[in-house]
Amino acid sequence: MFLPTYRISDQILAWLSEIAQIKAMVDHATLLPARQALLRRATTIKMTHSSTSIEGNSLKEYQVLQIADGKRVQAQSKDIREVQNYLSALELIDTLSQNSTFTQGDILAIHSRVITGLVDTAKTGTLRRGPVYVVNTLPSGREQLVYTPPTWQKVAVLLDDLTAWCNESAAVHPIIRAGILHYQFESIHPFTDGNGRVGRLLTLLHLYQSAWNFKKVLVLEDFYNENRKNYYEALQTGTTFAKRDGADITPWLTYFIKGFWEEALRVKEQILSLQVGAGDITSRRLTTDELRMIDFLVTMGKITSADVVDILQVPKRTAQAKLKKLELYRIVKKISAGPSTYYCLAPT
Repeated sequence: MFLPTYRISDQILAWLSEIAQIKAMVDHATLLPARQALLRRATTIKMTHSSTSIEGNSLKEYQVLQIADGKRVQAQSKDIREVQNYLSALELIDTLSQNSTFTQGDILAIHSRVITGLVDTAKTGTLRRGPVYVVNTLPSGREQLVYTPPTWQKVAVLLDDLTAWCNESAAVHPIIRAGILHYQFESIHPFTDGNGRVGRLLTLLHLYQSAWNFKKVLVLEDFYNENRKNYYEALQTGTTFAKRDGADITPWLTYFIKGFWEEALRVKEQILSLQVGAGDITSRRLTTDELRMIDFLVTMGKITSADVVDILQVPKRTAQAKLKKLELYRIVKKISAGPSTYYCLAPT
């Protein structure tokens, strides 16, 4: 039976309390369907870019956006396939989130989406049948063993214990539950490859099934990707599965919930900027061109007149006029920096 060991600090309680307040605000915020759709699209791009980037994918965020749009990208075929697979896996998460619980079969289905075409077919959507090791590559090129997961014979039972605990621990706060799920899944390391991506997707699925989805625009992967060293160190509570068994995972939960809080604050700012009723001007209906511009802005974090020229295929003067109009709507804010002038979402 899986029984995690942790304690709830005053800091964790404070973060959870503020996150709950933000969740209530987000849940009750009214967004025009087109605006909610563009936020969801931007979230999909950011999730895909950050989660694959953590694993070493070299594609830039704008290239992920191009792939999502069905455009050709000049890059290694493996990197492109990883992004395509992750986009497909996110679609599966949306489907599975309609169920109230998840199973080991769901985990295998997610792994199949993530890893298809990247490893042998026999290792796709199946639990590993041998040992795996987590290593760091040192500057010298030498590999350093940092963690040894459980033997493959124990994996199926450990996963069953984990899914049972998640599905039966309604009294545990959903965010804490999600953090524990993430930690234990990575500790079990049930696959030969793709464990990190599947673990992050599984965490997302559990949050969605627990009704903690923040309109599905929360991107936890960005927090992990900002400092991958901190992410991996937070997960490292022992060099073997036996040493992690029963270990106090409060430090990991502190890291996980802090990241959740930071991303929730970002979502709050986005929702307040785009919700209907934020002001008489911002509540007006936007044109298709304006929505495309905001789509790009939300996805990339900023937009320039040159970007608008490329997106809409219009002259520079027209692009500048369209940006000025969004500025008058108080949807965007101009950041003047000489020739590097750009626009970002306007603060509320």
